[in-house]
Amino acid sequence: MDTMTFKQEFIRQWERYFPGAELPVVFYYTDEKGHGEAASKPTGHRCIICDLAKVRNGKTVCFELDSIGCGGGQRYLGFTQELRPQFEYFLSCGIPGQLEGERYKKSPELVNELLKHQSTFDAPGRYIVFKRWDLLEERDDPVAAVFFATPDVLSGLFTLANFDIPHPHGVIAPMCAGCASIVYSPYQEGLSQEPRAVLGMFDVSARPCVPSRVLTFAVPWARLVSMVRNMDESFLITGSWEEVRARIDSQK
Repeated sequence: MDTMTFKQEFIRQWERYFPGAELPVVFYYTDEKGHGEAASKPTGHRCIICDLAKVRNGKTVCFELDSIGCGGGQRYLGFTQELRPQFEYFLSCGIPGQLEGERYKKSPELVNELLKHQSTFDAPGRYIVFKRWDLLEERDDPVAAVFFATPDVLSGLFTLANFDIPHPHGVIAPMCAGCASIVYSPYQEGLSQEPRAVLGMFDVSARPCVPSRVLTFAVPWARLVSMVRNMDESFLITGSWEEVRARIDSQK
């Protein structure tokens, strides 16, 4: 299915089953300029999740290495393989008098073990573009869709992502940076034979960049196509969902 046909099909089904819920954001890589507003170069640390607020409001934004104001963002978006010096201490207990630790892991040793479970990747283009779903164009080649969703919407997405698989693990929630949960993890899942959706935005450092009752749900493109095709025969047509749907509609 071509991008524009699927764009319209998704909007129609989304409005039917999730009325008034926020449209997702998509991302893709390209070597071409002009796919959106170029993100400004940061003067200091800047979380890319905060930058995405304008994308959710309808502005397409394009990032490259120099416009990402966080070493983690540069790494988890595929623009570098480097980690900050003494990262294992930064993510854990820190170094007294030298480095404040985030205390997300109990010890530097645990951080090093965690890193063994993370592969790296090279961005397949000079730029990464984020845009809201309704602004998709024919030339776009989305990698994944990222929903900024409330609990009721998440319940529908979660259940739909598990609808057509024989095991209970159609959705994963890996411990990672906020940007990793919406780019790195869905990108990696999109390369697998059985791509899973990614529940995220548990990163305490990124939480101030999103509303208090919002998490993210990132879905590799091919998986999203399957989910949308399943909507009309899923729980979404039942009375149980109608009660939840009415509540979503009342909050728009």
